[in-house]
Amino acid sequence: MTDPHIKAVGIIGSGVIGAGWAARLLVRGIDVIATDPAEGAEDRMRGMIETAWPAMSKLLPAAPSKPGTLSFTRSLEEVAANTGFIQEAAPEREDLKIGLFSKVDAIADPDVIIASSSSGFLPSRLQSECKRHPERVVIGHPFNPVYLLPLVELVPGDKTTVAAMNRAQAYYERIGMHVLRLQKEIEGYICDRLQEALWREALHILNKGVATTAQIDDSIIYSAGLRWAFMGSFLTYHLAGGPGGMRHFMAQFDPTMDLPWTDLKYPVWNDTLNSRLIEGCEEQAAGRSVRELEAIRNDVLVDLMRVLQQHKIGAGSILAHEEATTYRARGQKPWTKGDSIDAPLKLYETTVSPQWVDYNNHMSEAYYLTAFGDATDALFRFIGDDEDYRASGLSFYTVETHINYVKEVAGGEPLTFTTQLLGFDRKRLHFFHQMFHARTGDLLCTTEQMLLHVDTHAQKAAPMRQEIFDTLNAIWAVHKDLPKPNNVGRQMNVPEPVE
Repeated sequence: MTDPHIKAVGIIGSGVIGAGWAARLLVRGIDVIATDPAEGAEDRMRGMIETAWPAMSKLLPAAPSKPGTLSFTRSLEEVAANTGFIQEAAPEREDLKIGLFSKVDAIADPDVIIASSSSGFLPSRLQSECKRHPERVVIGHPFNPVYLLPLVELVPGDKTTVAAMNRAQAYYERIGMHVLRLQKEIEGYICDRLQEALWREALHILNKGVATTAQIDDSIIYSAGLRWAFMGSFLTYHLAGGPGGMRHFMAQFDPTMDLPWTDLKYPVWNDTLNSRLIEGCEEQAAGRSVRELEAIRNDVLVDLMRVLQQHKIGAGSILAHEEATTYRARGQKPWTKGDSIDAPLKLYETTVSPQWVDYNNHMSEAYYLTAFGDATDALFRFIGDDEDYRASGLSFYTVETHINYVKEVAGGEPLTFTTQLLGFDRKRLHFFHQMFHARTGDLLCTTEQMLLHVDTHAQKAAPMRQEIFDTLNAIWAVHKDLPKPNNVGRQMNVPEPVE
């Protein structure tokens, strides 16, 4: 963490949300001290983190190679006294949370933010028994799975200061979250109020026997849900108005019309509705455990967020920003005159993601190229080809790749990469990557690549900017006398058949 006050983050509660917070922090190299009085709490928390890890590793290839350390204690006092930010994720009981906040406030340093993961309670109530510093109490409401979904609703209480809100926002942004900052408190905040309305309507439809749970879910999955992932309700309806946008939409659909389309209150609960709800969901699960379904959900969310990242929209824009920030924080910044240059360059390291392995737990061949792609991105950043450069309409496109597989590597094993510049001119870049096992030093794979510098607006080759050309010249001065790697220019062929 860049905040000197945050030595470690405290998590109060080890359930789904508490474990999700811990996983989000640990994968980013941040230490966590967690507490929960329940029997078996630590084992359950570590199990949930283990479930989360493959998806986080797939989503965050630039995550630190050394994760944070999880410490578990039965002492609330120990958490309060030894952490620089405290996230409460206890059961959703207001009296319990008020008591916890009072105890933590009595011990924690004055500059430590105390945030609640509550999904609906007013922060003014939660800070009401804090005698020392109620002004540092906020709501930081996340969404499950916390380790993947980036939204956090930041809500102030009556006594919360702007300074506390600013510090909380800075913290959440540093751990890859999009902060939805409310101007004032309201029960249920924003997202849960919207979700609650949809949930009630779904229950009414189920109660009336109109559709099953699966059909109601399908009505979202195959339609509005796809739009909501990146556009939300208001912008969706703005587009529905055609060229006239929302102005035309409102002229067509009078918002004061009392249409019989909604039943906002809950239906009267009954045994039939209860059975339809439970049995419908169990039928949808089709015998799959919650853990199995979580893994499927995580894979889909990761892939969806990666697609959104390519378009720099919605959750993908947060992911792109964090990845760029992480590279810069790890020292992968553009080379400047006077900086040293390795021969060959050593710019990237990672581990074999669980998502990269086959049924033998060996890295699948396609993912070698994925890993080399990340190494190439590190090279780009070193020579100055970053987000700003690409936003200006200039970029490198790969036009030829030769890959040689040398040795198998298993899931979870550490990797390190070297990069040797083989040649370049104003429009071309030729280099050679080698992938090694970071612990044994064994060579695992090599790739030789030729890239073309392109003006993406004109869609044709174009000269690179002078500063990138100058950096390549500086690298070439160090690399030009290096021995040519064995596999450079290698051709695939079958010798004359032997009789």
